[in-house]
Amino acid sequence: MAFVGEIDCQSCGACCSYSSEWPRFTTEADDDLDLVPVYYVAADQGGMRCEGSRCSALAGEVGVSTACLVYEVRPDVCRACVPGDGACQTARAKFGF
Repeated sequence: MAFVGEIDCQSCGACCSYSSEWPRFTTEADDDLDLVPVYYVAADQGGMRCEGSRCSALAGEVGVSTACLVYEVRPDVCRACVPGDGACQTARAKFGF
């Protein structure tokens, strides 16, 4: 398992592929949510649209090279996930990282 200082989000992407229930809107202001391109928003407007368990705004291959296509306007839940924290480790464990 990687130490916190060794976790590189752009070569991981596990948190963005962990669960379709994870990238949910919670504390965002309506003005902030309006900045997320509608294409990436779920039909029920409760969070990010997912393809299976993967956020539709995640580009690349999990564990190799990834990028968030809406990084600057990503939801609060995404901003709260910190490399090496409990949520990060849970997601990484799902992928065997």
